[in-house]
Formats: sequence, structure tokens, C-alpha cells
Amino acid sequence: MSLRRATIVAVARGWIGTPYHHQASLIHVGCDCLGLVRGVWRDVIGDEPEAAPPYTPDWAETLGFETLLDAARRHFTPAPGGNFRAGDVLAFRLQDHLPAKHLGIATSDTHMVHAHSGACVAEVAIGAHWRKRLAGAFGFPGVED
Repeated sequence: MSLRRATIVAVARGWIGTPYHHQASLIHVGCDCLGLVRGVWRDVIGDEPEAAPPYTPDWAETLGFETLLDAARRHFTPAPGGNFRAGDVLAFRLQDHLPAKHLGIATSDTHMVHAHSGACVAEVAIGAHWRKRLAGAFGFPGVED
């Protein structure tokens, strides 16, 4: 079965307005950035490939491991040359010296849907702030280009 980028984008946009809730992954109820990606995965692929372990808001600072990037490499396809397209999962470093800690789903080469603390899921521009923090881009398995 092939998966279309437009489908991923439409499903991600369906999460817009979902309140932020740490570790949650329920559309219109609550999610964090990982929960958003997990929910879109369930909608477009099916069962999640692995269970997300419990995590604290400061997990990246505390552990110091590339947990998100390692999981992305296990379950997604790295975007060639780091160039992302609509429907790709984007991973960001919030601080240069720390592991990647934030995720979004590109809706185009200039916008993404993401969840962040203190706000509802939203579609935002991927401006200079986000571009300089981009740590990796990954395609969902089975995407038809």
C-alpha cells in the first residue's frame, strides 16, 4: 500500500486546535509534539511500531541521548540531503548543545504542524528560527512521491 504526502498533510492538519498535553496523543483531547506524530502514524499507517516510554519535560537535558533521532531512524526514512517535503517529520534541537527534542510535520517546504507547551496544535511558518534548529527530516514509510 502506498501513502500519499497529501494524506499525511491532511491528517496532520486535522490535529490543529488539539490542546497541548505532555505525553498525550489523542486528537482534539491533547497531545505533545511526539503525540502528534504518533497520532498521525496511527491514522495513516496503523499500530505504532513501538511504545513511547514515559518521559519528563526535561528528558533531553537529563539523558543527553539522541532519543528522538534514533527512533526516527528506526521507523522513518531519512530525507535525502536533509531536504524535506510536505508530509515529512521534522526534528529540531531547541538548543545547539542538546539532543533533538521537538517534532513537527511539514505541510509544505515553508510550513509545519506542531504542538508545543502552552498552545494548541498549530500550523506555523518554518522561518529562520526553526530552520537553524533543524536536526533531521524523515519520511513516513511507504510514501509515494
